[in-house]
Amino acid sequence: MINIYEVLETNQMIEQENLDVRTITMGISLLDCADADVDVLCRKIYDKITRLAKDLVKTGEDISKEYGIPIVNKRVSITPISLVGGAACHTPEDYVKVAHALDRAAKEVGINFLGGYSAVVSKGMTRSDELLIRSIPQALAETERICSSVNVGSTKTGINMDAVRLMGEIVLETARRTKEKDSLGCAKLVVLCNAPDDNPFMAGAFHGVSEPDAVINVGVSGPGVVKHALSQIRGASFEVLCETIKRTAFKITRVGQLVAQEASRRLGVPFGIIDLSLAPTPAVGDSVAEILEEIGLERAGAPGTTAALALLNDQVKKGGVMASSYVGGLSGAFIPVSEDQGMIDAVECGALTLEKLEAMTCVCSVGLDMIAIPGDTPATTISGIIADEAAIGMVNQKTTAVRIIPVIGKTVGDTVEFGGLLGYAPVMPVNAFGCDAFVGRVGRIPAPIHSFKN
Repeated sequence: MINIYEVLETNQMIEQENLDVRTITMGISLLDCADADVDVLCRKIYDKITRLAKDLVKTGEDISKEYGIPIVNKRVSITPISLVGGAACHTPEDYVKVAHALDRAAKEVGINFLGGYSAVVSKGMTRSDELLIRSIPQALAETERICSSVNVGSTKTGINMDAVRLMGEIVLETARRTKEKDSLGCAKLVVLCNAPDDNPFMAGAFHGVSEPDAVINVGVSGPGVVKHALSQIRGASFEVLCETIKRTAFKITRVGQLVAQEASRRLGVPFGIIDLSLAPTPAVGDSVAEILEEIGLERAGAPGTTAALALLNDQVKKGGVMASSYVGGLSGAFIPVSEDQGMIDAVECGALTLEKLEAMTCVCSVGLDMIAIPGDTPATTISGIIADEAAIGMVNQKTTAVRIIPVIGKTVGDTVEFGGLLGYAPVMPVNAFGCDAFVGRVGRIPAPIHSFKN
């Protein structure tokens, strides 16, 4: 049983250490909205979202006021649209109509983002999947709150290299379509391997087909809380270090559990999972990179960074699973560059490179996240980066992702301002050697042998 005393214990975390609940995300199944007429499909989608999520924002605000817990975002995730629109959408433009309907629904209910303009193509693409994917650049350029994701691989199926090649082109075209906003559309597009069905964090959130009709998932945060706790034990042993992280993660997750249960009760929607990821922001003191430095690194990216991040990720999970019976989503530590001031500083001083970030993704929650690269980067190079991350996820049986932003008109040495929680980012150099012939091969990279365990 969670009570108010546990919340009171966290007052200092909230007031001084940037603790927040990063998001309440309502997952909504749209499978019953399928129709052969695109206009009827759009109406059904709009009606269901606005009916189920009409009180989501107010409920989040009420809980925040009542318990004094900042709840930063209220979001909705939906069934991957390629599964819903197949009968009605015969061109990419038909899918763009659906995107506009989703955007209208998101604005009507007042949420920050809506995720699920998505396709799952880890083994192959249906015609519906391909049309959805080809519509992404236009859809993201013409909407405000829609987030898109494409899952191109999994441990069980291997990597769909045809989809990887296409996504390199789609990322670049999305950048071009939103070049007047520093290619901001790419910040709402992520390419995944082993995407979870219950992730509450954007841009990779969608409502999996194994989920109920509607569900409440909550994502907590708190890098600043962990950093503060570690600052009290500088020089202590690894045993003390690990115990401190676990205990802190436990307290953070209990706050999320309270919010999730209250939101579930008030909205009359089942509670799904707590995602206990450490999600940084550009705010000073709310940085995963600074946690790594508190562990003992001069800068994130120094030798030892991958080991320190592995330790952090594992202890966060060990502490969090003791605080909630239902932990899911991604759960660990995010390492987005633009959203983490410590990461930005490490890049600017030369301590952190794209290659080191890739190594870190072997042990973090997700992957290469919110990284700005030169706008003239070839699509095949972007596809190669996606393939590398997908391979890490496939072989290591973990979720990996690429949310990379080729900023049109910008090059290494420039800085890009995204604003808000998205922060700003230095444009990072990319390996200049090509991979065209590799990416140009058709077909699928087979799953590793351990994928045959059932």
